Amino acid sequence: MTVQDNTTSYAASEYDSHVGQTIPYYSAFHEEVFHFIRAVAGDPEQWLDTGCGTGTMVRKALDCFPRTRFTLADPSEAMLEQARLKFDSSRNARVRILPAAAGSAELSPAYDAHFNVVTAIQCHHYLKRNERRDAVEACCHMLKPGGLFLAFENIRPSSDIGVEFGKRYWLAYQIRNGKSEEEARGPIERFDWNYFPITVAEHLELLREAGFADAGLLWFSYMQAGFWAVRSKEHMKAQVAEGAGQ
Repeated sequence: MTVQDNTTSYAASEYDSHVGQTIPYYSAFHEEVFHFIRAVAGDPEQWLDTGCGTGTMVRKALDCFPRTRFTLADPSEAMLEQARLKFDSSRNARVRILPAAAGSAELSPAYDAHFNVVTAIQCHHYLKRNERRDAVEACCHMLKPGGLFLAFENIRPSSDIGVEFGKRYWLAYQIRNGKSEEEARGPIERFDWNYFPITVAEHLELLREAGFADAGLLWFSYMQAGFWAVRSKEHMKAQVAEGAGQ
Protein backbone atom coordinates (compact mmCIF):
# COMPACT_ATOMS: atom_id res chain seq x y z
CA MET A 1 0.00 0.00 0.00
CA THR A 2 1.34 3.43 -1.00
CA VAL A 3 2.16 5.72 1.92
CA GLN A 4 0.56 9.11 1.31
CA ASP A 5 3.25 11.53 2.49
CA ASN A 6 2.36 14.51 0.30
CA THR A 7 -0.61 15.91 -1.64
CA THR A 8 0.17 14.24 -5.00
CA SER A 9 -1.04 10.83 -6.18
CA TYR A 10 2.26 9.14 -5.31
CA ALA A 11 4.61 8.73 -2.39
CA ALA A 12 7.52 11.17 -2.58
CA SER A 13 9.97 8.34 -3.28
CA GLU A 14 7.92 7.28 -6.33
CA TYR A 15 6.99 10.72 -7.66
CA ASP A 16 9.78 11.18 -10.22
CA SER A 17 9.10 7.83 -11.86
CA HIS A 18 5.37 8.49 -12.31
CA VAL A 19 4.90 12.21 -12.94
CA GLY A 20 5.73 12.03 -16.65
CA GLN A 21 3.02 9.41 -17.17
CA THR A 22 0.51 11.53 -15.28
CA ILE A 23 1.01 15.13 -16.39
CA PRO A 24 1.34 15.81 -20.12
CA TYR A 25 4.50 17.66 -21.11
CA TYR A 26 5.65 17.89 -17.50
CA SER A 27 9.33 18.32 -18.43
CA ALA A 28 8.29 21.11 -20.81
CA PHE A 29 7.04 23.11 -17.82
CA HIS A 30 10.61 23.41 -16.61
CA GLU A 31 11.98 24.26 -20.04
CA GLU A 32 9.41 27.02 -20.57
CA VAL A 33 10.17 28.46 -17.14
CA PHE A 34 13.88 28.54 -18.01
CA HIS A 35 13.32 30.10 -21.45
CA PHE A 36 11.04 32.81 -20.04
CA ILE A 37 13.32 33.73 -17.16
CA ARG A 38 16.38 33.78 -19.41
CA ALA A 39 14.62 36.07 -21.91
CA VAL A 40 13.14 38.46 -19.35
CA ALA A 41 15.45 38.39 -16.32
CA GLY A 42 18.73 36.88 -17.48
CA ASP A 43 20.62 35.19 -14.64
CA PRO A 44 18.64 36.06 -11.48
CA GLU A 45 20.58 36.39 -8.24
CA GLN A 46 18.08 34.70 -5.88
CA TRP A 47 15.41 32.17 -6.89
CA LEU A 48 12.85 30.50 -4.61
CA ASP A 49 11.18 27.30 -5.80
CA THR A 50 8.19 26.87 -3.50
CA GLY A 51 6.44 23.51 -3.64
CA CYS A 52 9.76 22.23 -4.99
CA GLY A 53 8.81 18.56 -4.70
CA THR A 54 11.86 16.36 -5.20
CA GLY A 55 13.98 19.23 -6.53
CA THR A 56 14.07 18.09 -10.15
CA MET A 57 13.55 21.53 -11.70
CA VAL A 58 16.28 23.20 -9.65
CA ARG A 59 18.67 20.37 -10.41
CA LYS A 60 18.19 21.11 -14.12
CA ALA A 61 18.29 24.88 -13.56
CA LEU A 62 21.76 24.79 -12.00
CA ASP A 63 23.45 24.41 -15.39
CA CYS A 64 21.15 26.91 -17.11
CA PHE A 65 21.69 29.64 -14.51
CA PRO A 66 25.30 29.31 -13.32
CA ARG A 67 25.27 32.43 -11.11
CA THR A 68 21.87 31.93 -9.46
CA ARG A 69 21.42 30.88 -5.83
CA PHE A 70 18.40 28.66 -5.23
CA THR A 71 16.19 28.19 -2.17
CA LEU A 72 13.92 25.12 -2.11
CA ALA A 73 10.78 24.84 0.02
CA ASP A 74 7.90 22.39 0.20
CA PRO A 75 5.04 21.64 2.64
CA SER A 76 5.93 17.92 2.57
CA GLU A 77 8.88 16.76 4.65
CA ALA A 78 9.03 13.59 2.53
CA MET A 79 9.46 15.65 -0.64
CA LEU A 80 12.18 17.74 0.99
CA GLU A 81 14.00 14.56 2.00
CA GLN A 82 13.99 13.38 -1.63
CA ALA A 83 15.36 16.77 -2.66
CA ARG A 84 18.12 16.50 -0.05
CA LEU A 85 19.10 13.10 -1.43
CA LYS A 86 19.21 14.55 -4.93
CA PHE A 87 21.64 17.31 -3.97
CA ASP A 88 23.73 15.65 -1.25
CA SER A 89 26.29 14.15 -3.61
CA SER A 90 27.13 17.50 -5.23
CA ARG A 91 26.91 19.55 -2.00
CA ASN A 92 26.29 22.54 -4.24
CA ALA A 93 26.81 25.82 -2.39
CA ARG A 94 24.23 27.52 -4.62
CA VAL A 95 21.38 25.35 -3.33
CA ARG A 96 19.71 25.81 0.04
CA ILE A 97 16.97 23.37 1.02
CA LEU A 98 14.95 24.73 3.93
CA PRO A 99 15.30 22.56 7.03
CA ALA A 100 11.57 22.40 7.83
CA ALA A 101 8.52 21.79 5.64
CA ALA A 102 6.61 24.99 4.85
CA GLY A 103 4.06 26.24 2.33
CA SER A 104 4.32 29.53 0.46
CA ALA A 105 2.27 31.54 2.97
CA GLU A 106 4.45 30.38 5.87
CA LEU A 107 7.64 31.58 4.16
CA SER A 108 6.68 35.18 3.47
CA PRO A 109 7.51 36.89 6.80
CA ALA A 110 11.11 35.71 6.71
CA TYR A 111 11.75 36.52 3.05
CA ASP A 112 10.02 39.82 2.34
CA ALA A 113 11.31 41.34 -0.95
CA HIS A 114 14.16 38.82 -1.01
CA PHE A 115 13.97 36.97 -4.34
CA ASN A 116 14.32 37.94 -8.00
CA VAL A 117 12.31 34.89 -9.10
CA VAL A 118 9.71 32.72 -7.36
CA THR A 119 8.39 29.57 -9.02
CA ALA A 120 5.42 27.42 -7.97
CA ILE A 121 5.04 24.34 -10.17
CA GLN A 122 1.91 22.21 -9.72
CA CYS A 123 1.46 23.09 -6.06
CA HIS A 124 -1.10 25.84 -5.35
CA HIS A 125 -4.01 24.00 -6.95
CA TYR A 126 -4.13 21.82 -3.83
CA LEU A 127 -5.30 24.85 -1.85
CA LYS A 128 -8.83 26.16 -1.36
CA ARG A 129 -9.56 29.64 -2.76
CA ASN A 130 -8.64 31.67 0.35
CA GLU A 131 -5.55 29.55 1.02
CA ARG A 132 -4.47 29.88 -2.60
CA ARG A 133 -4.83 33.65 -2.47
CA ASP A 134 -2.74 33.79 0.71
CA ALA A 135 -0.05 31.65 -0.96
CA VAL A 136 0.05 33.75 -4.13
CA GLU A 137 0.12 37.00 -2.12
CA ALA A 138 3.05 35.59 -0.15
CA CYS A 139 4.90 34.83 -3.39
CA CYS A 140 4.35 38.42 -4.50
CA HIS A 141 5.62 39.81 -1.19
CA MET A 142 8.75 37.66 -1.34
CA LEU A 143 9.77 39.18 -4.67
CA LYS A 144 11.95 42.23 -5.06
CA PRO A 145 10.52 45.08 -7.19
CA GLY A 146 10.50 43.83 -10.77
CA GLY A 147 10.69 40.23 -9.59
CA LEU A 148 9.05 37.45 -11.61
CA PHE A 149 6.57 34.81 -10.49
CA LEU A 150 6.11 31.70 -12.64
CA ALA A 151 3.40 29.15 -11.86
CA PHE A 152 2.08 26.02 -13.55
CA GLU A 153 -1.18 24.54 -12.30
CA ASN A 154 -3.99 22.16 -13.15
CA ILE A 155 -6.80 24.31 -14.54
CA ARG A 156 -10.57 24.12 -15.01
CA PRO A 157 -12.05 24.49 -18.50
CA SER A 158 -14.67 27.23 -18.69
CA SER A 159 -17.72 24.98 -19.23
CA ASP A 160 -19.09 21.66 -17.98
CA ILE A 161 -18.60 20.12 -21.41
CA GLY A 162 -15.05 21.43 -21.46
CA VAL A 163 -14.37 19.78 -18.11
CA GLU A 164 -15.74 16.45 -19.35
CA PHE A 165 -13.77 16.58 -22.61
CA GLY A 166 -10.64 17.66 -20.77
CA LYS A 167 -10.89 14.75 -18.36
CA ARG A 168 -11.33 12.25 -21.21
CA TYR A 169 -8.39 13.76 -23.10
CA TRP A 170 -6.16 13.63 -20.02
CA LEU A 171 -7.24 10.06 -19.25
CA ALA A 172 -6.33 8.97 -22.77
CA TYR A 173 -2.87 10.56 -22.43
CA GLN A 174 -2.11 8.56 -19.32
CA ILE A 175 -3.26 5.28 -20.86
CA ARG A 176 -1.14 5.93 -23.98
CA ASN A 177 1.82 6.42 -21.68
CA GLY A 178 1.56 3.06 -19.98
CA LYS A 179 -1.03 3.36 -17.24
CA SER A 180 -3.97 1.04 -16.82
CA GLU A 181 -7.36 2.70 -17.04
CA GLU A 182 -7.78 2.26 -13.29
CA GLU A 183 -4.44 3.96 -12.58
CA ALA A 184 -5.22 6.74 -15.04
CA ARG A 185 -8.53 7.52 -13.38
CA GLY A 186 -6.82 8.25 -10.06
CA PRO A 187 -5.70 11.83 -10.84
CA ILE A 188 -8.94 12.54 -12.73
CA GLU A 189 -11.12 11.50 -9.79
CA ARG A 190 -9.20 13.83 -7.46
CA PHE A 191 -10.50 16.83 -9.46
CA ASP A 192 -12.46 19.12 -7.09
CA TRP A 193 -11.80 16.72 -4.22
CA ASN A 194 -8.04 16.68 -3.60
CA TYR A 195 -7.07 19.56 -5.86
CA PHE A 196 -9.19 22.54 -6.80
CA PRO A 197 -8.64 23.88 -10.33
CA ILE A 198 -9.74 27.34 -11.41
CA THR A 199 -10.04 28.73 -14.93
CA VAL A 200 -7.34 30.64 -16.79
CA ALA A 201 -9.34 33.86 -16.36
CA GLU A 202 -9.65 33.23 -12.61
CA HIS A 203 -5.89 32.62 -12.40
CA LEU A 204 -5.13 35.95 -14.02
CA GLU A 205 -7.64 37.72 -11.79
CA LEU A 206 -6.14 36.08 -8.71
CA LEU A 207 -2.62 37.16 -9.64
CA ARG A 208 -3.73 40.77 -9.93
CA GLU A 209 -5.76 40.58 -6.71
CA ALA A 210 -2.65 39.24 -4.97
CA GLY A 211 -0.76 42.43 -5.75
CA PHE A 212 1.09 41.73 -9.00
CA ALA A 213 1.29 44.69 -11.35
CA ASP A 214 0.75 42.56 -14.45
CA ALA A 215 0.23 38.90 -15.34
CA GLY A 216 -0.26 36.74 -18.41
CA LEU A 217 -0.69 33.24 -19.79
CA LEU A 218 2.62 31.58 -20.63
CA TRP A 219 1.66 28.05 -21.70
CA PHE A 220 -1.45 25.89 -22.03
CA SER A 221 -2.13 22.23 -22.87
CA TYR A 222 -4.55 19.52 -21.76
CA MET A 223 -5.76 20.64 -18.31
CA GLN A 224 -2.57 22.40 -17.23
CA ALA A 225 -1.45 25.99 -17.78
CA GLY A 226 1.53 28.21 -16.99
CA PHE A 227 1.40 31.85 -15.91
CA TRP A 228 3.82 34.71 -15.38
CA ALA A 229 3.41 37.73 -13.13
CA VAL A 230 5.62 40.69 -12.24
CA ARG A 231 5.65 42.55 -8.94
CA SER A 232 6.34 46.01 -10.34
CA LYS A 233 5.64 46.67 -13.99
CA GLU A 234 7.43 50.02 -14.10
CA HIS A 235 10.56 48.55 -12.55
CA MET A 236 10.47 45.70 -15.09
CA LYS A 237 10.06 48.17 -17.97
CA ALA A 238 13.19 49.96 -16.79
CA GLN A 239 15.10 46.66 -16.68
CA VAL A 240 13.97 45.75 -20.20
CA ALA A 241 14.93 49.18 -21.52
CA GLU A 242 18.32 48.94 -19.85
CA GLY A 243 18.91 45.50 -21.37
CA ALA A 244 17.91 46.69 -24.83
CA GLY A 245 20.39 49.54 -24.65
CA GLN A 246 23.38 47.31 -23.91
